[in-house]
Amino acid sequence: MNQAVIEEFRANGGVVGGAFAGTPLLLLTTAGARSGRPRTTPLVYRQDGDRLLVFASNGGDDRHPAWFRNLTADPQVTVEVGERVTAARAEVLTGADRDAAYAAQITANPAFGAYQEATDRVIPVVALHPVRLDAERLRGLAAQLKRHHAELRAELLDLRPGRDLMSHCLAFCGHLRLHHVREDGAFTAVEEAFPDLAPVIARLRAEHRVLAGIIAEVERTGDTTGLAERLDAHFAFEEEHLTRL
Repeated sequence: MNQAVIEEFRANGGVVGGAFAGTPLLLLTTAGARSGRPRTTPLVYRQDGDRLLVFASNGGDDRHPAWFRNLTADPQVTVEVGERVTAARAEVLTGADRDAAYAAQITANPAFGAYQEATDRVIPVVALHPVRLDAERLRGLAAQLKRHHAELRAELLDLRPGRDLMSHCLAFCGHLRLHHVREDGAFTAVEEAFPDLAPVIARLRAEHRVLAGIIAEVERTGDTTGLAERLDAHFAFEEEHLTRL
């Protein structure tokens, strides 16, 4: 069901029908706490100033949802609202801040009162803070990207023909896909803070789409022929332009 909602959301600029029609909905992508792969979940949200609030209700289940466990392990997330994709930092609210936020959500959507009544756990409220960039933070982001590129290059070089090639390919592809999902979110902040970089970002996003197709083929066949050269060119272009400020 989630996958159908995700596909409808992305095909219609964030508008969905059915049970979620008219409900404020976002897509949250986290890194799997065990797999490290990107995991996307549609969630009801509430705007609260500059932050977005989401609620780990899990339909009133006694267990926290997987997305909440993921972001407590790694609070770096990607958020889609409408057609806008942004990087964000997740913060689990506590005390009066949490209580006031949940009470306001119950007023807006009484189903969340029923979810809390159905379980003994206190349903967590998570604030998603969009990433903002200035020149210093962009330099920090560029340095972080270079470190990630080095790690991905090392992973790719470590792929060797043999019995475990396919499992290693799948792990590498998952890490690369997560890296690109997070970059796509961060690129929004780059475009807003540095409009002159918009053509660079447009090219990088287009290359991400091409590489997504290549990654899917690698996952299907285990054949990484030509991938290293393609990634090297992509990484080099990105590093050259995002480190120039």
